[in-house]
Amino acid sequence: MSLPDYLQDTAKDFAKQLTASTSVPIKTSAFTGRQFVAGEDPLQTQAINLARSGVGSFQPFLQGAQQAVTAQQGLTGPTAFRQFMSPFQQDVIDTTLADFDRQSALGRQNIRDQAVTAGAFGGGREGVALGEFESGNLRNRASLLAQLQQQGFTQAQNLAQQAFGNQGNLAAQQMGLSNFQRGSMGQDVAALGNLGAFRQGLSQSQLQADQAAAQTAAFEPQQRLQQYGAGLSGLSGFGGVAPQLPMGGGASPLASALSTATGLAGIFGKLYGN
Repeated sequence: MSLPDYLQDTAKDFAKQLTASTSVPIKTSAFTGRQFVAGEDPLQTQAINLARSGVGSFQPFLQGAQQAVTAQQGLTGPTAFRQFMSPFQQDVIDTTLADFDRQSALGRQNIRDQAVTAGAFGGGREGVALGEFESGNLRNRASLLAQLQQQGFTQAQNLAQQAFGNQGNLAAQQMGLSNFQRGSMGQDVAALGNLGAFRQGLSQSQLQADQAAAQTAAFEPQQRLQQYGAGLSGLSGFGGVAPQLPMGGGASPLASALSTATGLAGIFGKLYGN
């Protein structure tokens, strides 16, 4: 079936335009390539740098905790109390015993005075009284010395236990500060990463919109030609449909970009969040 005479010139014009349109390659670089991929947002860069700077930041706290634990080792064992003995302990003992000895001397003199008064000075009764006095005096002196030493030991032991506990608390505080520092840094990294991912998504939506516009402009002449051909087919009575030319399109650039941003934000949250 041939075209009507009144469409012959129109068909020839369409053929010329089709030949001209399809013979020239479409410059696909105008709407493809890395120029339509959003780069790293400054906030993302800040988040990455912050995360890198935080690697190993726990080391000073760990060293402090290790030093505290090492110090604890010197506060255990049967001789740990010695370093906490008061340097004045012996002075206290000497002074107390000296006073005790003075009181003992007075007691001996009292026994002798009583013996003189009774006319038994130098006799057996005086000797027995002095012997009993000395025996009791030695026991009392030894008991007093033991009490003084026990008091010094107990005090030193309590101080050693207190120091041991203080070192343990210091180690726990160092580890607590380390965890707090890393946790706080992780929250900052996650926040910066999430905000950066969102802004990157917005930038990507703008680039995709530019890409869609460039692609539409590139195919616009062929689209007009396609419509021309479809109209010509209708007038000729062929009832055919002109071949569909690629026009780009697809998902909404903004929807795609926001979906990407959401995914990136989730990654930052999982990597650095608490």
